[in-house]
Amino acid sequence: MTALDARGAALAADPAEEKWLRCGRCGVSVYIPRLVRNRHVCPECGHHRRLGARERLDVLVDEGSFSPAEQVRGADPLGFSDSRPYTDRLATARRRTGLADAMLYGGAAIGGHPVMVAVMDFGFMGGSMGSAVGETVARAAEEAEARRWPLVLVAGSGGARMQEGALSLMQMAKTAQALERLRDAGVPSVCVLTDPTFGGVTASFATLADLLVAERGGLIGFAGPRVIEAATRETLPAGFQTAEYLKEQGMLDRVEPRDGLRPLLARLLTLLAGDRKPPSGASAGTAARTAARASGRSAWETVRLARDIARPTTLDYIWRICGDFVALHGDRHFRDDPAIVGGIGDIDGVSVMIIGHQKGHDTKELVARGFGMPGPEGYRKALRLMRRADTLGLPVVTLVDTQGAAPGIGAEERGQAWAISECVAGMSRLRVPVVSTVTGEGGSGGALALAVANTVLMMENACYSVISPESCSTILHGDPSKGAEMAEALRVTAPELLALGVVDGVVDEPEGGAQADPAAAAASLKAAVLSALADLGGLDGGELRDRRHARFRRQGVVVDG
Repeated sequence: MTALDARGAALAADPAEEKWLRCGRCGVSVYIPRLVRNRHVCPECGHHRRLGARERLDVLVDEGSFSPAEQVRGADPLGFSDSRPYTDRLATARRRTGLADAMLYGGAAIGGHPVMVAVMDFGFMGGSMGSAVGETVARAAEEAEARRWPLVLVAGSGGARMQEGALSLMQMAKTAQALERLRDAGVPSVCVLTDPTFGGVTASFATLADLLVAERGGLIGFAGPRVIEAATRETLPAGFQTAEYLKEQGMLDRVEPRDGLRPLLARLLTLLAGDRKPPSGASAGTAARTAARASGRSAWETVRLARDIARPTTLDYIWRICGDFVALHGDRHFRDDPAIVGGIGDIDGVSVMIIGHQKGHDTKELVARGFGMPGPEGYRKALRLMRRADTLGLPVVTLVDTQGAAPGIGAEERGQAWAISECVAGMSRLRVPVVSTVTGEGGSGGALALAVANTVLMMENACYSVISPESCSTILHGDPSKGAEMAEALRVTAPELLALGVVDGVVDEPEGGAQADPAAAAASLKAAVLSALADLGGLDGGELRDRRHARFRRQGVVVDG
């Protein structure tokens, strides 16, 4: 029995009583009706038992909403036979599952939203992908595009189907192409990865959806754990290839328990169905101030206020200005950097991709968030989310608050400068409205990487500079003692930067700063962002890109001759 098969037998029959099953993970006998009511999740240890395609549909879609399309039946293109003819194996799988092949698709609703849904069944020859599965994915994607319905895929597979040889391999290209065409058409796709998802399915359509959500505890990867152990002769780390492990490695947007999947999908579909453009005119919100006013504070006092640990963080602002927000995770290369947070939210009914630096309010959170200083993976995560917003037609809102990019050997080895430059360049190419606000510290290229926007705003007591005043003092004077003088010389405050044309507007803060009244500060920020988005709402993608280019093209002061 393979490792994957053993995992599938996690709940075994208890010979003492037919109405009970014994959980192979925790050993507790579970009453079958209770198990069914619990959606086949062990109530003692939380092990998620595998579901067939129809059982999975019962969990994911609105009751009675699934309308199956004509099932795709595979054939035997090679006349393949091992210990049994391939045709016999297909016939056995069809009798056991009641399916034509390892994937079932059709129209359905989730949270009242129409979707095309395609679900794999591991019970059909290990959910292996042959011609029928590849064709099912392609047809589901094509129908989703034709109807402009989001595509929801559920993956559960051991990989490509050996019995169809190279034709099975070709399904990886067919399905990858189908997902890319759907993305080009701006139709959203979500893949739910379940236990197990391996091989050619993971390396094609299952990881190409716009959003990747895994069921808790699922094993996901390319090669299976036994294959890896045999090839490397190394002991695998605890939790290796589990959904939770992969989320930490930056490969997944979300990991959810089974009973949380439908509510999450419903929230995402609601956000994706929301308005992309805010109402125009004054009703959208109060615009940021475009005329400088004296604050009475020195530049150094403003810097210290901007760094105040009590000042609202990006997440503080998000939860105050968004009616709903679904956080998304990972850079799809290395890990999920907690110094960058982002996801889809709605601001007064306007769906946006909102991204920002995240610090913290105490030492524990600051350390966990890397003091709001992202590594390369943080900037790659931010750029991934921006590009996803671009394909989905979602405006991008960024909140900037960082001392700068993370220093260190690891960051340099993983390409910190490359990640920042790609983020700066990538933002310049977006064809959706982009509004950035410096809410606290705007430090160097680590800040600019999230601020290449059509409209750049600045909170009244924020600061924004090429270098910190202390570092500037150290370089020019040998020590940081002249930081206050350098803060004045660098012109880091909102009024100075507004006059220089570096920012387009200043968002008023309550007396004492945003930290004195976070709710009032958030209300001002929300109004300013909505106003800025409304001003950009009538522009097409080309105009938005051109205006962004022109905005930064005119930055700087030169003397010719």
